Amino acid sequence: MTTDGAARELRDLIEARVAAVARRDAGALAAQQAGDVLAFNVLPPLRLRGADEVAPQTEAWFDAYADGPGYEVRELHVDADGDLGYCAFLYHVTGRLKSGADVSMWVRATLVCRRRDGRWVVVHDHESIPWDPESGQGLAGLSPDDDAERGN
Repeated sequence: MTTDGAARELRDLIEARVAAVARRDAGALAAQQAGDVLAFNVLPPLRLRGADEVAPQTEAWFDAYADGPGYEVRELHVDADGDLGYCAFLYHVTGRLKSGADVSMWVRATLVCRRRDGRWVVVHDHESIPWDPESGQGLAGLSPDDDAERGN
């Protein structure tokens, strides 16, 4: 069961994440991650191991945008037991790529966090987008409102 202090600290971690994306500050995002983080991000490759692999991918993500990326978190759920916790949420990415394409996509995210040396760090980052088995395409354009319309 989450203590109020742990829940606040995990929420603060997410607020700092949102602020770092707004500043396009890959270093601040990397500082939230354990050196041995395991990341399954939306962008290729399938997996990254270690903050030294994740940081260049984050820089490339930022560099692809002419305007943005916007990063809005919704439906944040946190829980912790001792020094192990998680944050699960949806995030909406918006902006305009340097190619001229507009981006508006929803992503599901779960961060597994561990308290090390008195602070929470991300030890596992897992992101995904819904997938349509009929077309074989990702459905990043879905929104939480689509679920509400279906009664989920």
